[in-house]
Formats: sequence, structure tokens, C-alpha cells
Amino acid sequence: MLEVKGLSAGYRGVHAVQDVSLIVRRGEVVSLIGSNGAGKSTILRTIAGLLRPWSGEILLDNEPIHVVPPYDIVKKRIALVPEGRQLFGRLSVWDNLLLGAYAQDSNAAVAESLETILQLFPWIGERRKQRSETLSGGEQQQVAIARGLMSRPSLLMLDEPSLGIMPKLVAEIFERIHEIREKGITVFLVEQNVYEALSISDRAYVLQNGRIVLEGTGKELLNSDLVRQAYLGM
Repeated sequence: MLEVKGLSAGYRGVHAVQDVSLIVRRGEVVSLIGSNGAGKSTILRTIAGLLRPWSGEILLDNEPIHVVPPYDIVKKRIALVPEGRQLFGRLSVWDNLLLGAYAQDSNAAVAESLETILQLFPWIGERRKQRSETLSGGEQQQVAIARGLMSRPSLLMLDEPSLGIMPKLVAEIFERIHEIREKGITVFLVEQNVYEALSISDRAYVLQNGRIVLEGTGKELLNSDLVRQAYLGM
């Protein structure tokens, strides 16, 4: 489905990632783990078209997309839920969701997306008129994920979905990710909660200093000495 080949990118002439190659196959949950500043978000932003790669390719179903503008990336059914949620705080929950549907071409498609959202997050229907800035961090994250789903993506990219969320809500977020995958949506997950991420992942990559240093199944990486020592404190 998605293939990143020899990707290098960065900011103001400084490399953030170098020669990164990875694959996300249709129907998988794939995690990208690593410490702060390793370059994880840079990879997601480049795939989403928000950054231009310095070298390398990004292919979607063998079609190059690394020169495609962000709004056309969404039309190709790739959605990014950014780190920090980035909701429009003064807008209602419902208006934030509708903004995520801007690429939809019919009212029927929007209605179908909203039905899926309410299956995953039933509480949203009851609080649709509430300003999003008044929600808790965990609720805002769920709205951000829902907004990403409103574009009906085939590939949903999640950047640190558990960041700043109370521990009791983290399990709920990961349960929703599992349900999203069960609906046939491929998930590419960047996450510092390494145990939870690897536990739901088919495959995963470890990024250190802008380079992939390890890859394998979620189970294999949970048992890896590098991962256990560097990220699980074992």
C-alpha cells in the first residue's frame, strides 16, 4: 500500500531523517517508535505532503505521491491526525468533524462517515454542540481521530495519540485504534507508549537519530533487548 524508499528530510538545512525505508501493507497496524526528536513526526508530515523530501520516494499503490500537495494527499485517502490534536477550539465538536469532510463529494458520504464516527465514539452525538476547547484532553483526542476519519481514509496516520492523556483513557484510545483497524482502515502509528503500540501492531520500526535501526513484528520488538532496555525500562 504505502512504501517509503530512501527518504531524507528536515528543517532549515538540518537532517531530521536520513535514508529511511519502510512499508505499510493494506489492513495492517504498523508502529514507528523512538525517542523525542528521533524524526518520527517528520516522516508522517512528509508522507502527508506538509514537508517536501530532500531525497527518496513515497509511493501509494506504486504511485509517487511525494510531489503531491497536502489537499490532494487527503483526496488519495490518506489522513494525518497530528500531534497535539490541533482542533479549532472555538468551534463546536460537530463543526470540527465537518471540516474533516471537506474532500467528500456528496452529502451521503458525509452522513456515512458521521454514522461510523458515532459507532466508534457514541458520546460525540450527545455533545456535538459543545465547543471543543472545553473538552478534556482525552475527549479532544477522540474528536481529532474522528475528524481524521471524516475524510474516509484508507490509511490513517496517528501522531502520538496518547500524548497528554490521563492513563485511564489511554487504554480506551488504543481500543478505538483496534476497532478502526477492524473496519478495514490501515493504521500507521507514531507513539511513545511503546508497550501499548507494539501490543496492537502487526509490524513496527524503531527510529533512532533519524534512521531505522530495527524492524519486526510487534511481538518480536516487545521481546527485543534494544526495545526493552531503551524504551520499556527493563
